[in-house]
Amino acid sequence: MSDTRKPIVVVGSITMDLVTRTPRIPAIGQTLIGTAFETTPGGKGANQAVAAARLGYRVAMIAKVGDDAFGPQLIENLQCAGVDTSAMAQTVGSSGLAPMFVADDGQNAIVVVPGANGKMDRAMVDSHASLIRSAGIVLCQLEIPPGTLSYTLDLCAKANVPVLLDPAPAATLPDAVWSQVEWFTPNETEAAFYVGDGASMEETARRLHAKGLRGVVLKRGGDGAFVSVAGGRAEWVRPFKVQAIDTVAAGDCFNGAFAVAIEEGKDPWQAARFANAASALSVTRKGAQASMPWRSEVDEFLAQNC
Repeated sequence: MSDTRKPIVVVGSITMDLVTRTPRIPAIGQTLIGTAFETTPGGKGANQAVAAARLGYRVAMIAKVGDDAFGPQLIENLQCAGVDTSAMAQTVGSSGLAPMFVADDGQNAIVVVPGANGKMDRAMVDSHASLIRSAGIVLCQLEIPPGTLSYTLDLCAKANVPVLLDPAPAATLPDAVWSQVEWFTPNETEAAFYVGDGASMEETARRLHAKGLRGVVLKRGGDGAFVSVAGGRAEWVRPFKVQAIDTVAAGDCFNGAFAVAIEEGKDPWQAARFANAASALSVTRKGAQASMPWRSEVDEFLAQNC
């Protein structure tokens, strides 16, 4: 039986993560001996696409890869997860790259090299406008050019397609963005960028709503998530306690899972609980896309942690 639900469409980045495992994150000028090295597919957009697809939802990715050795690998990995890659394109030059350090305690430090992601342009969006208009929700991040993001949000607004925006890495946003986004999902550092340091969760959400946002999800990793709807309910959603070994892409896992749950009709707090479960499982595994759990795993985890 075919899936007639509107797809989740991700307009965003895809990279190859170049992962160096090390006892701790090196300080400036410090040389450490690493314990392992690996390449693993990543990029916030692609991570979120894989997270949603592994949870059993129909997902399409709009992105660019380079004509280097990494490009075909990145596309193949998405396809293996069940992501529709027919709206992806190859461009001259390198694919997006993300050299990173991952410490033994699961903390990480990442540098993103845009590569093909920096060549995501309005023409790319225009060529897949019908796919975007058909979406149940569009997921965006800040790893593609700002002008392309704004153009995508304009298209979604005109088509009445809700947008979930992950403001990572944090950057100044045009005023129009605030009223075009249905869900805004910053972590603690990103939220502070937009409202300043020291505010409580309630005050942070209030200040973000004052900008025009309808839905705010403040991601706090091991502390859970604070979910707030403008003019309505605002509550913490408790985390699940697990032994984390790698926090890379945990926030992306949360976003993909949250979008799936919202599209399946869960209320925002139920959706955040589902997303907390998915991201809890992801941090018990190494890698970005490789750590994303399958739907059966999340359902079983929730059943065991009622």
